[in-house]
Amino acid sequence: MYLIREIHVKQLRIRYIRVLEKFFTRTVSLLKLENFNHELFKKRTLKNYEEMKKAEEMELYSAYITDIKNFIEKTIQFINEHSKSFENERAILLKDANLLQKEKNNSSYSKDKHKNQKFNDEY
Repeated sequence: MYLIREIHVKQLRIRYIRVLEKFFTRTVSLLKLENFNHELFKKRTLKNYEEMKKAEEMELYSAYITDIKNFIEKTIQFINEHSKSFENERAILLKDANLLQKEKNNSSYSKDKHKNQKFNDEY
């Protein structure tokens, strides 16, 4: 019984993480549009936020996922309280999104330094 509960919690956590990442990617793609429209961004982001709220909130242990959650909270705050042009907010959100993507890429990519100095037994 305990094992089933543990698996269920893992499934809920994975689902919650996927929902957060989905919101993040949708928001970033809207921000990067060449013909950015603030009203369209606001409408779609609020719709995505409502979908995200349907997922059960779980504890997050990863710094990257916690940063995504903070990005989402900042995005919603900017939608509720923004300047007339929304350009400053857009620039801040794009910068944060780029830093988040950079952090994710750093964890998945490691350069093979000194690859020519590896052990070579001449076979």
